[in-house]
Amino acid sequence: MNFFSIFKRNLIFKLKKKIDIDKEIFKNNIELEELFSYYKTDKANYIKSEKTYGHGYAEFYEKHFSNLRDKKLNILEIGSYSGASAAAFVKYFKNIDIYCLDINLTKFLYKSKKIHPFGLDISNKKMIEKFLNKINFFEDIKKFDIIIDDGSHILSDQLKAINYFFKYLNKDGYYVIEDYRFSEYIPHLKDTDDPCVREFFEIIKKNINKDFKFISSETLENIRKNISNIFEYKGNQKISGIAFIKKSN
Repeated sequence: MNFFSIFKRNLIFKLKKKIDIDKEIFKNNIELEELFSYYKTDKANYIKSEKTYGHGYAEFYEKHFSNLRDKKLNILEIGSYSGASAAAFVKYFKNIDIYCLDINLTKFLYKSKKIHPFGLDISNKKMIEKFLNKINFFEDIKKFDIIIDDGSHILSDQLKAINYFFKYLNKDGYYVIEDYRFSEYIPHLKDTDDPCVREFFEIIKKNINKDFKFISSETLENIRKNISNIFEYKGNQKISGIAFIKKSN
């Protein structure tokens, strides 16, 4: 997408009225499923207000994130759409800043002092570098504690994101890929001959030598040396799947 299209969308986003979630109060220790349902994100098992089922990822997020609720965290979310999951995470964690990247912010509904939306194309390295400099990442933040890729689900975009952002994941942090098997079921999302994400995990786990177009040998080596585990889960739908990469060092 060209610069002017993104600029136009960002302008619409700035002028759009948003819901201030800092005024909303929930009970202590509310579970993510309830928050996902309330904010209408398809991460929920069931969205009550719309009477529809989502992917059912809440239980897996709870499993890995419940012990992080009271910690100070910097979260990067790739692909935010309406900002619903960002809003839920703000109400779930006690002390976070979440940086939301999306190519189209015109659907973004929520605002909070803890939510920082940026309209950009994550496949554009110059845009990413500009974003990181704007948030003073290299001086103040330095590492993200959680990175969530819920973006285009195009295989090359998923691999590019891993290649660029994994090195900025903090010790004991999580790199999460939602819908990581979509490119196996939806032909147009498999836009490269590189192995799909599930195969990428097998290559890492079994220490197989493999050249990628979109992941450098340096990134592969970094991941091999610095992960403690890769957790894969099946969601509600046939193609639903979520993976958590736990970094050790």
